[in-house]
Amino acid sequence: MFGKRLKLFKLLGFEVRLDLSWIFIAILVVWSLSEGYFPYFYQDLSPQTYWLMGIVGALGLFISIIVHEFAHSLVARQYGMSMKGITLFIFGGVAEMGDEATSPKGEFLMAIAGPITSIVLAALFYWGAILGRASLWSTPIFGVLQYLGFINAILAGFNLLPAFPLDGGRVLRSILWAAKDNLKWATRISSNIGVGFGLLLAFLGILQIVRGNFVGGMWWVLIGMFLQGAARMSYQQILTRQVLEGEPISRFMRRDPQTVPSSLSVKDLVENYIYSHHYKMFPVMDDGKLLGYVTTKQVQEIPRDEWDRHTVREIYLPASPENTISPDADAAQALSQMKNIGASRLLVTEGDRLRGIISLKDLMEFLSLKGELEQ
Repeated sequence: MFGKRLKLFKLLGFEVRLDLSWIFIAILVVWSLSEGYFPYFYQDLSPQTYWLMGIVGALGLFISIIVHEFAHSLVARQYGMSMKGITLFIFGGVAEMGDEATSPKGEFLMAIAGPITSIVLAALFYWGAILGRASLWSTPIFGVLQYLGFINAILAGFNLLPAFPLDGGRVLRSILWAAKDNLKWATRISSNIGVGFGLLLAFLGILQIVRGNFVGGMWWVLIGMFLQGAARMSYQQILTRQVLEGEPISRFMRRDPQTVPSSLSVKDLVENYIYSHHYKMFPVMDDGKLLGYVTTKQVQEIPRDEWDRHTVREIYLPASPENTISPDADAAQALSQMKNIGASRLLVTEGDRLRGIISLKDLMEFLSLKGELEQ
């Protein structure tokens, strides 16, 4: 979903990141507010004032989205759902879940927390605008407050639409899940609604383009296609998890993987292991004891002309509960763990002994074979 991301800050244990696409939307929002929205509703102000209002309004929207996503994250953490952080990207913000909800109640409360927060923010901003007008505050101040009240109300209303993966779609899924105690069925119904809603938005966007509103129409098309793609992907993830659940990793992990000693030079690692075996990750072992692992990513951080002056010991990553898993563990657990740490391979261990390696490719090949044989 995301491209290159920048870390902004960390608050209450959640990391807030910025996808570079947000820079584009931020510029577009400031321009739209400064040249369109504020001049239309508040006339006879200077161009500099409109641009200042546009910048402050966009900043308020930015903060409102973060608060909305924080509400999701805090409730999710209360109900045992791991949250990787919050990313702001071209279509707004996303609270990144490491795992699906474990109960309909947890999903319902997590999903509804965002829109409720936006409604509260809308009320506070509208109250501020009314107070400002009564107190004869300057037009730019209550103008920005009124805009923020309006945009938070729109944010709440849009997210409450019963189209997965919008918040309203998650609320619908939680209700269906509770009614029939079947997450797969509930996800299929809510995802199909999400796909239909996304296609409807795309169709309406095309009509807007035909009528001459190219920029607005393209936004509708892009948002519609994003929603229908995300809805399809969510259902596929549920199917994948259900196929992998109950399958022990030992069944299809790679045993006796190629290891490297920590004393090996980075140059030898590249020439004699990476280029020879075509693997991107190698466990690091000394005297039969697992130390950790080294990947091509660590090698890339060293200039090529310095490879012969550095060893694996200087760059390997130590083994930890995050990057290791038991051979008896559930394959669905391995998939979630890979997703949480952003890796495609895990070390399979018993104590400090290496038993093998499990990769995303192994999981997908098993998934494909099982799907082909069992439909």
